[in-house]
Amino acid sequence: MSKSDLKQKIENALEEIRPFLKNDGGDISLVEINDKIVKVKFEGACTSCSVNQMTLKTGVEMTIKKHAPEIQSVVNIGL
Repeated sequence: MSKSDLKQKIENALEEIRPFLKNDGGDISLVEINDKIVKVKFEGACTSCSVNQMTLKTGVEMTIKKHAPEIQSVVNIGL
């Protein structure tokens, strides 16, 4: 799979979860795909939310892995 195909799969996953984040006044952006690790950045209200680490693992990482099973982990670089 090409890097652009992988990036598109990850963007699709983020689009799936974005409405939930926007409901709470936040957002998320893809920063980098490095090997099998995806780096994202929470934005808006998500940066100071006390449960953003839980959201990252149970929401974002799970959704990305559903779209791109080859991804091993997702990290938030905004912390």
